[in-house]
Amino acid sequence: MLLSTDVHTISPELPAMFDGMKLAAVATVLYIIVRCLNLKSPTAPPDLTYQDTPLNRFLLKSCPQLTKEYIPPLLWGKSGHLQTALYGKLGRVSSPHPSGIRKYLPMQDGATATFDLFEPLGDHRTGDDITMVICPGIGNHSEKHYIRTFVDYAQKDGYRCAVLNHLGALPNIELTSPRMFTYGCTWEFAAMVGYIKRAYPQTQLIVVGFSLGGNIVCKFLGENRTNQERVLCCVSVCQGYSALRAQETFLQWDQFRRFYNFLMADNMKKIILSHRHSLFGGSSVKMIDADLSRLYTATSLMQIDDNIMRKFHGHSSLKEYYEKESCVHYIHNVNVPLLLVNSADDPLVHDSLLTIPRTLSAKKPNVIFALTLHGGHLGFFEGAVLFPQPLTWMDKVIVGYANAMCQWEKQKPPCHIA
Repeated sequence: MLLSTDVHTISPELPAMFDGMKLAAVATVLYIIVRCLNLKSPTAPPDLTYQDTPLNRFLLKSCPQLTKEYIPPLLWGKSGHLQTALYGKLGRVSSPHPSGIRKYLPMQDGATATFDLFEPLGDHRTGDDITMVICPGIGNHSEKHYIRTFVDYAQKDGYRCAVLNHLGALPNIELTSPRMFTYGCTWEFAAMVGYIKRAYPQTQLIVVGFSLGGNIVCKFLGENRTNQERVLCCVSVCQGYSALRAQETFLQWDQFRRFYNFLMADNMKKIILSHRHSLFGGSSVKMIDADLSRLYTATSLMQIDDNIMRKFHGHSSLKEYYEKESCVHYIHNVNVPLLLVNSADDPLVHDSLLTIPRTLSAKKPNVIFALTLHGGHLGFFEGAVLFPQPLTWMDKVIVGYANAMCQWEKQKPPCHIA
């Protein structure tokens, strides 16, 4: 009887103890969710760095997305990782399918560049002929969801769009030379721009680059002053500006950057291996085996760049490859209006790299640097609570800035030659 009494005196305390543990567990989970999703992070307009000029004042007044608060989806939009993952894996919601024509351009070294051409779906608001020449991100092409969404939006606003397909990125297009796209090779983009200028002698150009594409277009414009002819402006979104500076940050676990590095390296492996016969067919068996062995064991982009990519252009070292192919050494030569957009929570672009556009925009009157609090890497989704809108803040900013630039050019007084 004593034992029974003891049991009854202890048992009422057990449910209370378990309830306390449940509450503690729920509180811990909620704390982790709030921290991981950054739910307490505020929303704000982009942080802008620019010089006070009549053109910049006009652009900021005419493109309200740059001065108004960017509001991402409430439950997950303040997480740079989820914004990046949604862009990378799920694509755009209800992605459109714009209809274009694929063009093939033979290069001097035997390579064949391809791009897709999309005609405007209406007249441009200025009545002018305007073509957007677009360079996608790493290993991307015109069939990617974010490109299709943007092209459809730009077409409806009266823009012709030409989208470069990075050499080797399209799975159904064989390489015709032992070379594929690299971090900063501008040859294919230059060929596409040259074709557009010849085919449409009256058109003016809006240059657009996403991520790696941003590096390529800024490098292209800065390489030669003639590349800026007939260019109204340039927009670069989510690029890193200097591969040499970025390589150390890409090996850090901060913001899981090392993990993203591994995933991107794995994707590059698949692209390279899908073209192994074209890329390695002319080499000796021993060299092929050595290259493929190093490729299979690579766990970072830097290892792939050092063992494979730099050799396409004969660079003697990884350092030389990154130095020669980064736009940081060319972007100061760009004199057309230039909008550089980055996100503070981009898990791929370390904060230390953002001193490059910030310094440039403070020194050059043609540059505006816009840094959002949220957006991830090429995310920038908008929406009320859970479900994002198909059109993103990024899409609206690029077209809004382009519209403002076209309007500025239209209302400028004509130059009179004395």
